[in-house]
Order: sequence, then structure tokens, then C-alpha cells
Amino acid sequence: MFLKIPSQPIPIQKIPLDKDIALFIKREDLIHPLISGNKYWKLFHNINTYIDRKPEKPFVITFGGAFSNHIAAVAALGKLAGISTLGIIRGEELISKWKENPTLSFASKNRMNLKFITREEYRNKEKLTEFLQEEFPDALIVPEGGTNADAVEGVKMMLNDETKDFDYLCTAVGTGGTLAGISRHCEDYQKVIGIKAVEDSSLENRISGLTLKKNFNLINSDLGGYGKIKDENILFINDFKEKYDIPLDPIYTGKMMQKVFQLIEEGYFPEKSRILCFHTGGLQGIEGANKLLREQKRKIII
Repeated sequence: MFLKIPSQPIPIQKIPLDKDIALFIKREDLIHPLISGNKYWKLFHNINTYIDRKPEKPFVITFGGAFSNHIAAVAALGKLAGISTLGIIRGEELISKWKENPTLSFASKNRMNLKFITREEYRNKEKLTEFLQEEFPDALIVPEGGTNADAVEGVKMMLNDETKDFDYLCTAVGTGGTLAGISRHCEDYQKVIGIKAVEDSSLENRISGLTLKKNFNLINSDLGGYGKIKDENILFINDFKEKYDIPLDPIYTGKMMQKVFQLIEEGYFPEKSRILCFHTGGLQGIEGANKLLREQKRKIII
């Protein structure tokens, strides 16, 4: 087994509020310095099962965008495990400038080969996956964001006896695998809330197919589209870090926590509620976000 269950429990940190509601955050971002947060658990069964098969020439192929946390995690894992990796990257315009991109530069330094394709080609990932599996029959092909049935089983590891003590479980949502895993494996009395980082009309059906439960609710972050960073989000992230010494990323966890605070103010949660938010990592994306913010002459994330 390459990816192992940590010997020390993941800390759950209280966020003090002046309300009759208890808010906590589970620091999955601390699980590994390079394979951070939910990516660790989404890859847990995928990689361990694949390595157990003892392929003659291990090879992992996956998909992602210019600042993908998943691409960074798979690249790091590949180097650490001695497995060749290939990242299929959305946007052929990046061919001439990927070295300026912190995430893609990191992936390349971790020996991931990068193949850039058009956005139209990328949208047809199912056909592309079939083609790649025919070309590389012994390869492990992991979907965008790492979301598949094995990922959902891996996310189960984010839940334990401590997490049973909460009424609401909250997570940011990209491809939906983390929400599906929490929904599928949480207690019957718990409600699961997913804060959407991306507008995707297929998201609810995809999650429903993976969880087989109806205990979750998807809520828009209302903080711009995917990858968009508003000044108010930067202000919230910086203030949050200063108050609680917890860094957040601007794409997922920053928007999730800002929305949870908003929901608390609006009275969404009943009094005496105990809320647990999952910090799913993604902090590697801050460097790329700050590069763009500097170019726009805006405040950066500290």
C-alpha cells in the first residue's frame, strides 16, 4: 500500500462565533504536504488498487485545467511512487506559456508529461478516455478531479467517530466526488451541504448516482464563476487567516467558508446546530491566483 491511513488523527479546529451555533473545520489540508486534502483520499483506493495489480510499467493518466489541484497531486504522487504520469490539460493556448503557470510547472518538475488539447476535445473526455485506454491498456486513467467510485470509497476515510458529533457536514464542490463520498457514508441523521464552485447542470445527477442517497443540498457560492476571484473573497480569505490562522484557497475552500458564514448570518442553520466544514486543501492554487491578481494590480492572498 503506497498511500496509507495517517497514524495521527486529522485535527478538527473550532471557529469561534458570537452565535448559538458551533462551527468547526476539519483540516484535511494537513494530511500530506503535496497530496493535499480530498485529493489524498480520492486517489487512495485508485492508486493502491492499481499498484496491488503490479503492472509491469505503471502509468497514470488524468485530466485537468491550468490550475488543477488534481493535476498537481497526481504529479507529486507519481514522482513519490516512481510512476510515470501524463496530464491531459484543457486549453491548447497554454502550449507556449505553461512554464509561467505555477501548477503546470510544478507538475512538470514532478516528471508529469503534459499534453494540451483544445477545449472542444476536452469536453469529449469519455471518447478520449476510450482512445487512451486502447493505446495504453495497462494504464490507470483517473477522471478529471479524481471523481469515480473508488474516490467515493476513499472519501469515506474523511469520516470517523469525531465527525458523527455534527448535524451538518459542509464541503466545496467541483466534480462532486467528495460530496458524494460524504453523503454516502455519513450518519443517517446528518445533513450534507455542498457549496458549488462551478456551474454544472449535470452535477446533481452525477452526485446522486455516486451516493445513492438524498441527504445532500447543493448551494451556489454566489462569488463569481469557476476560477473567478472577487475582491470580497480575497478580503474574507485574508481576514480568516488572520483571525484563525487557517489558510484558504480562492477557488474552493475560501468560497465555501464565506458562503457558510453567510448562511449562518441568514439563519439557515437552526440554533444549537453543530456544523463541520471540510478543508479540502487546494492551497497550491494560491500562487497561481496571486500571479493573476498582481497582473491585474489587485490585492493578493496573504
